[in-house]
Amino acid sequence: MKNWNWLVFGLMIIGFSSCISQKQITYFQGPLADSTAIVQEITNRYVPVIQINDLLGINVNSLNPEASSFFNPYAGIEQRMNLNSFQGQVPVTSAVGYLVDAEGNVQLPLVGKIKIAGLTSTGARDLIQEKLKKYLKEPTVAVRFLNFKVSVLGEVARPSMFSVPNEQMTLTEALSLAGDITIYGRRDNVMIIRETNGKREFGRVNMNQRDLFKSPFYYLHPNDVIYVEPGKARLAYADRFYTILPSVIGALSFIAVILRNY
Repeated sequence: MKNWNWLVFGLMIIGFSSCISQKQITYFQGPLADSTAIVQEITNRYVPVIQINDLLGINVNSLNPEASSFFNPYAGIEQRMNLNSFQGQVPVTSAVGYLVDAEGNVQLPLVGKIKIAGLTSTGARDLIQEKLKKYLKEPTVAVRFLNFKVSVLGEVARPSMFSVPNEQMTLTEALSLAGDITIYGRRDNVMIIRETNGKREFGRVNMNQRDLFKSPFYYLHPNDVIYVEPGKARLAYADRFYTILPSVIGALSFIAVILRNY
């Protein structure tokens, strides 16, 4: 009986195994260095710019807290959204905040419309702060994106959508949140789908090479979609699984009959 068990176990190992080389799964490959570290300049850091239909959290403070609260109608809700963002979740109340309208404006109480499309969050902060000096004493303003999110799909451990609380996320960070690429995912051909100025762009990144840090797709943009396609090993695994499954079931049934008669 022990021989039969070892035979079935061997058939399962052969059927479910596929050849994957170390080179296919090793990240950031490059020339080996000696004791001196290899240094690479950071030249493509991304700073998001406010666009039409962006959702912004705008928090106002001044020497008069009571007067400041008039400009913070979403303060309590935004705090809960910030907590969800920190935990890597997409805010449930994603419809709450200051929406940038079709003309690139946000509308604040008393102040009215302020055109901020095309500005960074820092630029918008300075502009709004200047406008509020008419109503508040020494106002301070914080502006952040509430709809900066990225999606990770395909051969990763935990496909999901992730919100970005600090206005910057890299490709490696997004994949880390998704539990990393599985052993069956193609690291040499990760796709990033990006929508900018009414156009959809499809980029490819090779995670095996250190050049990925120089790619324009390394720093993610709002609403980027990351797709990790399955490799040949995954397809071979699926094919062998469904090919050998009837044989394994038949062998197990045969063993079960023998055991009952034993």
